[in-house]
Amino acid sequence: MNISAGPATGAPVVSIRLSARNAFLLNAAFVVGLLVLSQLPLLEQRPVVRASIVGAAMVLLAWSALLFGVLRRGQTVTFEVALRPQHYLQACLQGSLILYWGFYWREVYHAAPLILAQLLFAYGFDSLLSWTHRRTFALGFGPFPIIFSLTLFFWFKDPWFYWQFVMVAIGFVAKEFLRWQRDGRNTHIFNPSAFPLAVVSVALLLGDATDMTWGFDVAQTEFYPAHIYLAIFLIALPGQYLFGVTTMTMSAVVTTFAFSAIYHAATGSFYFVDSHIPIAVFIGMTLLFTDPATSPRTVRGRILFGVLYGLSTVFLYDLLLSWNNPGFYDKLLQVPLLNLSVKLLDRLATSPRLKAIDWSSWAREWAPRRRHLAYMGVWAAAFVAMSASGHLGDKHPGQWTPFWDQACAADRRDACLNLYFLHEGFCADGSAWSCNEVGILLAERYDNRVVAADAFGRACTLQFAAGCDNAAAIATGGMLRHDTPTAEDYRYILRGSKGPIPESEPAQLYARACELGWPNACGRGLTRDGALPTDAP
Repeated sequence: MNISAGPATGAPVVSIRLSARNAFLLNAAFVVGLLVLSQLPLLEQRPVVRASIVGAAMVLLAWSALLFGVLRRGQTVTFEVALRPQHYLQACLQGSLILYWGFYWREVYHAAPLILAQLLFAYGFDSLLSWTHRRTFALGFGPFPIIFSLTLFFWFKDPWFYWQFVMVAIGFVAKEFLRWQRDGRNTHIFNPSAFPLAVVSVALLLGDATDMTWGFDVAQTEFYPAHIYLAIFLIALPGQYLFGVTTMTMSAVVTTFAFSAIYHAATGSFYFVDSHIPIAVFIGMTLLFTDPATSPRTVRGRILFGVLYGLSTVFLYDLLLSWNNPGFYDKLLQVPLLNLSVKLLDRLATSPRLKAIDWSSWAREWAPRRRHLAYMGVWAAAFVAMSASGHLGDKHPGQWTPFWDQACAADRRDACLNLYFLHEGFCADGSAWSCNEVGILLAERYDNRVVAADAFGRACTLQFAAGCDNAAAIATGGMLRHDTPTAEDYRYILRGSKGPIPESEPAQLYARACELGWPNACGRGLTRDGALPTDAP
């Protein structure tokens, strides 16, 4: 055994020569872990997940037996322990965000054994791939950021969970084989977290198979936790201080926010509906594309990298929606292409024309960590300003229908379509009023009376009188009528893009609805002395 310093990070490395037998036994520990996990009572009602985990274990076992029982018999391989701070810090940051998010959307906690299965598979796959290709395997926290990134953006539902292991394998294969010489070092080209997400995203889009994943739900529910933008901002600070990635995040966020603000000023509508920067995009800008190993080295290059990420997100969102595809892929598809551009961006960064944005020029004598703090200070000021605008946080007006009602009446760009999608979501949750509004929009705005009749039928089933009247009227060609939401409706529609609201009493619901812009709610649910009437709904 020998202990040395890792060349890139200064992290201690323990290096051991293992016989083929001992290497097989080490890898067998991951296999056993998967098999034990597959037998947990938690997975009894999830047969495809259980079978997928067993199948992944068998793949690792067969590969290990072939490698060490035949190809490497009588030979040795190198086993290292390398605890790199960029890996374990990122694991802690992403893990804390996952725990916070899971408190508000319990499907995340429900997926805990699946996350553990992916980690075990990742360690086993990485070890076998490394020993097969290079005869050396470095054990550390590297798999954690990859698996946690997959969790933060999308994962496959139970009937197709076996594809999750394929996605994990894609990330490690790309890291091992897709490499280039950069600054005198052989390093991987692509962000190992973002590359498999991008590859699988393209496959899902081409196959019209988004419903196989939790992608839409993930992008939606990440907005549920209270003060989530602030939480992500704070979670990302340690990595920004240690690795100097602030300029990438800041330039990406400011670029996207500025575009959204200009779009709102020009059209009176919101580009991203419920925030100037969707929460999943904000996560991508702080915890995904900022991998130091696959991003530019220069400050100016990193600024350009962030600007390109922000602009490409805006472009992809519009392109995806125009092709009737989900918009949540907008922060994933472009990352590999941006990784390929890093050498060019660093060369452009040396151009005299870009000297004006060389933020390090005024602090060249400062230690790197001191410059990092300075950038973080500028970023903090920008974040506070954007949050104070009301367009980056929990109370963005695009979450609720009154804004879109007015924008649709004024025929603002895409306003009626956004209003329809909001009502459709609330109708699916259980709001009879929204079902009725969906039917009216379909009949009067989109001339789809067949589907409108179904929406009116659902509203009527939920005992909304206007829905019953409209169900009869659409069959006879009569006039359709709107009505006001009930207290039961407000339990759903006042959520906006957040999770369930704490208010439950009708008086509280009407008061909150009045505050958020439903004029017919003001004063309802209360008697003159402020008490709840006995006949309140």
